Amino acid sequence: MLPIPSDILTQFEAVLKKRAVPESSHKEYKKWLRYYLDFCGKYPLPDSNSERVKFFIDKLRQKKQTPKKQEQAAHAVSLYFEMQRKPADETLATRLNTETTVKATSPSTPLRVVDLIKGESSNNLSKSKDELLQTTSAFIAEPQQPKYAAKAEYAEKSVSPEWDKVISDLAAEIKTRHYSRKTLKAYALWARQYQRFLRHKPPSGLSSTDVKEYLTYLAVECHVAASTQNQAFNALLFLFRHILKKDFGDMRDVPRAKKSKYIPVVLSRREIEAVLEHLYYPYNLVVKLLYGCGLRLFECLQLRVQSFNLDEGILTIHAKGKKDRTVPLPQAIIPELTAQLEIVKKLHDADLAAGYTGVFLDDQLEKKYPLAAKAFIWQWFFPQKSLTPVPGMQELRRYHLHESHIQKELKEAVQRAKLTKRVTSHTFRHSFATHLLQANYDIRTIQELLGHSDVKTTMIYTHCVPSRTMKEAQSPLDF
Repeated sequence: MLPIPSDILTQFEAVLKKRAVPESSHKEYKKWLRYYLDFCGKYPLPDSNSERVKFFIDKLRQKKQTPKKQEQAAHAVSLYFEMQRKPADETLATRLNTETTVKATSPSTPLRVVDLIKGESSNNLSKSKDELLQTTSAFIAEPQQPKYAAKAEYAEKSVSPEWDKVISDLAAEIKTRHYSRKTLKAYALWARQYQRFLRHKPPSGLSSTDVKEYLTYLAVECHVAASTQNQAFNALLFLFRHILKKDFGDMRDVPRAKKSKYIPVVLSRREIEAVLEHLYYPYNLVVKLLYGCGLRLFECLQLRVQSFNLDEGILTIHAKGKKDRTVPLPQAIIPELTAQLEIVKKLHDADLAAGYTGVFLDDQLEKKYPLAAKAFIWQWFFPQKSLTPVPGMQELRRYHLHESHIQKELKEAVQRAKLTKRVTSHTFRHSFATHLLQANYDIRTIQELLGHSDVKTTMIYTHCVPSRTMKEAQSPLDF
């Protein structure tokens, strides 16, 4: 957490003395101001000061702060607002509105630009593009990049140039087929694991016997799960068939890990409401979309402005495998979605004023539509707080919220709600399907809403719904 700038601290101490706040409480009041500034730097907030204070107090309540401390924190923030309204402090407020502080992190940690804001502005775009690039590049050389921008572990050179060429061809083939970046990462990492298992045996000498030995090793020695073994099988099949151009052979005699009969974890409406009570903006809205529309986490985070048709109440989802689908939007959250669009609109205007390059786009879309990156309809619906410098290109771009942030906040909310079930972001998609099934929706309709290619995948949710007959099940002793 960043310290309060010295000039702000001096002004705030003067206000505390003027308002006759007991000197014994000064330390606490300064602590609350520091917390508030850090809070505003982490989360996108509305323009209204009263709404900001409400969000801040809600956060303190989630952190189990007592009502007395919540009241003291609200008073401290109100004194901070009073300090800003003074004409004598206009120059200070102007400086604060244009000042950003970069938090130095380790090279493995994504870059974060933390704002010191004055209460009316919550973005880090007041500085010019050149100033931000100069500031951030001094602290971190390789920030986290989306898609294929960052150099992945599998792309690093090994002791075998032949295998490096194979991995490079594998990555190119996957990109040509427009598979997801997660598929690229998984398949390439399995190829690297296979290379190490064979002690860098030349790819030209590989045979189906080598594959059988490796799959047997995974099942017998490593005791991997069935899904892990199947992923390795598919990765090596792709490698042999499309890169090495060799026959994969018959694998029926390979020991296979026993596949478990997994039944999805489903939450009740009461449990979902309990989780939402312990989530704050924007994570509560993310979870409402996960449950209300049956989205996967990445489908939700990659929503753009043009995905929403609020007039018709329809959401268009660009799902994995390039399979688009539409789902109805929950009418209960339309006002929240409208408010979020307004926040994105103001952030977009500030981005344009700062001269940023635009949002990250998929594949070569920006070459086809050069103006799309800056167009409002292509902006992320859940934008990341800070801009991302693109190494070597002198560009500032905006990415969407990172999935790890959602997972962390959701885990904390579930712990505070004291649920007895293992909950992940995908649990809300399971709950969406199961609750529709309980409401007597047709299984084919649910399949289309979930975007499943095969109805067999959707049928798993029938195990989550108790069988209902004309008579309730009873013990023969009760007849």
